[in-house]
Amino acid sequence: MRVLLTGASGFIGEAVLRALRAAGHSVIAPVRSAESAHRVTASGADAVRGDVTDVDWFAEQLVSTDAAVHAATPGDGSSADFDARIVDAVIAAFGGTGKPYLHTSGIWLWGSNPRIDEDAPLDPPALTSWRVPVEERLLQADVAATIPAPGIVYSGRRGLPGLLAAPATPDSPVRLIGDGRQHWATIHAHDLASLYVHLIERAEPFGRIVAVSGQNPTVREIAAAAVGATGFVAETPDASRARLGADFADALLLDQQATGQRARDLGWHPARPSLLEELRATR
Repeated sequence: MRVLLTGASGFIGEAVLRALRAAGHSVIAPVRSAESAHRVTASGADAVRGDVTDVDWFAEQLVSTDAAVHAATPGDGSSADFDARIVDAVIAAFGGTGKPYLHTSGIWLWGSNPRIDEDAPLDPPALTSWRVPVEERLLQADVAATIPAPGIVYSGRRGLPGLLAAPATPDSPVRLIGDGRQHWATIHAHDLASLYVHLIERAEPFGRIVAVSGQNPTVREIAAAAVGATGFVAETPDASRARLGADFADALLLDQQATGQRARDLGWHPARPSLLEELRATR
C-alpha cells in the first residue's frame, strides 16, 4: 500500500513509519522542515513539504494514496483545530472510497476506570475533552475510519509524561504524580506500531480501538522500576497540579486499567517487554 503518515518524525510516528516499511508498504510523510524531511527520508519515507492544516493541500496529498495514518500533534495547544482540519481533509479525500484511515486518539478519553473497553462510556478530562466532537464527526462520516486510543506509550525511558524528568539523587528524588497509586494503561511504541500496520492491512473501519498491552502498573511501580524503591517521593494532587498544570496533572492522576482484548480478537498480539521490564533493564 501507499500510506500517508502524519507525524512521521515523532515518537509514535517514527515507530509506525519503520513498521510500515518493514511490512513492505511505501510511506509518504508530510513535513514542514528540511530537518524533518531528512529524518523521515533516512527511515525510508518519501517526504513532501507542506502544511497539513491547509485542508485543500492535505486533501490533495491524500487523494493519491491507498491509506492514511494520523499520528501528528502540534505541540502548541492548538490540537483541537489541528485535528479538526485533518478530519476535514480526510473526509474530503477519503469519503466514499473505502480507503482505510487511522486517527490517533488516547486512553484518557475514558477517564478513571478499572475496566476500560470500547463500549465503556467516555469521560475525558479537560485536557482531551476536545477529542470527542472531532472524532464523532469522523465516525459519522462515510470514511473507513479506525481510531486507535493508545495508553501511555513507552520505549525504554521515553514516553513517561510528567515522571522521571530528571535523574533521581539522594537529595532530589523523583516526585510522583499524586501518591502514585493510580494505574496507567501502557503499550510499547513498537507494539503500537505493529497494531497500526495490522489495522491498515485489515482495511476495515473498526471505530475506536483501545490500544494497550494489558500491563497496567501503578505510578509507584513505574518509579520503583526506574529509580529504586527509595528513589521517589509522593506528593499531594494539588502539588502535582501546581507543578505540572491542573489539566495535565488531572489527566496523569486518572486511575486506568485495560486489557486491549478487542485488538487481540482482531489478530494482534503485543510482543515487546513490559514498561517495568524495560525500566529495570535500563536502571
